Amino acid sequence: MNDICCIGHITLDKIVTPKQTTYMPGGTSYYFSHGINHLNNKKNYKLVTALAPSEIKAVEELREKGIEVKVLPSRHTVYFENIYGENQNNRKQRVLAKADPFTVNDLKDENARFYHLGSLLSDDFSLDVIKYLSQKGTLSVDAQGYLREVRGEQVYPVDWKDKKEALKHIDILKVNEHEAEVLTGSKDYEEASTLLAQWGVKEVLLTLGSEGSLILAEGKFYKIPAYPPTEIVDATGCGDTYMLGYLYMRNQNASYAEAGCFAAAMSTIKLAKSGPFCGTEEEALKIVRESKLQAIAL
Repeated sequence: MNDICCIGHITLDKIVTPKQTTYMPGGTSYYFSHGINHLNNKKNYKLVTALAPSEIKAVEELREKGIEVKVLPSRHTVYFENIYGENQNNRKQRVLAKADPFTVNDLKDENARFYHLGSLLSDDFSLDVIKYLSQKGTLSVDAQGYLREVRGEQVYPVDWKDKKEALKHIDILKVNEHEAEVLTGSKDYEEASTLLAQWGVKEVLLTLGSEGSLILAEGKFYKIPAYPPTEIVDATGCGDTYMLGYLYMRNQNASYAEAGCFAAAMSTIKLAKSGPFCGTEEEALKIVRESKLQAIAL
């Protein structure tokens, strides 16, 4: 059995920032897998992905690093164009190609303590997949993909069609402030988190960019700080890095606050460089340990 199984498409990304334009693989699964390779307890991790044969090099690079990867066949690879302005919290996005969705049958042989669904588009994972995996382990979901619908090449914000039914089966949910508002109709962070918990989510992770993050678990809120980065280079993958850090620590039975602070520190290190997290576990722990900013139980 694996400790953490990440399921999601590896993408082909075009990232445009005020400083540069970069072409590289991406997606939750990519940032997760490269990130965990730099952490100490990475042995029992597995990636399940789907992409076209033309992008198989991204998988070969992971396997060369010792990461276990299961590849499902797909006619296409997801192709994103992400354009950032000076404010890295704001992003314009287009989808130039889509990959095939994941099915229950694809995942029948997977066994893990934690499953993380890195949804990128609304039809990546059906409600049946959520229900199925929730019976096999602790299910973690990034809501972002469920709130993106592709028409032509444009990405449109949509509400999550099956949210009330799906959230009953999700243990850990990550949303940012915009996603939380779409799902709940509330701009108030605590009210939005409370609604998501009432709908069934056990651990609500609300990321707020430079404002830090908010965790709601077992009826208690934890305000997690955003540690100042040495430099702001590329925010792509910061949310995925946060989720990796959080699940990595929860798998080691860390508290909600400890896991949140470690996740925030990993995101800070990643923000200072383009591409996946390439720091160390010790660097992240040092940031948490030496910072004057601490988690606050509300």
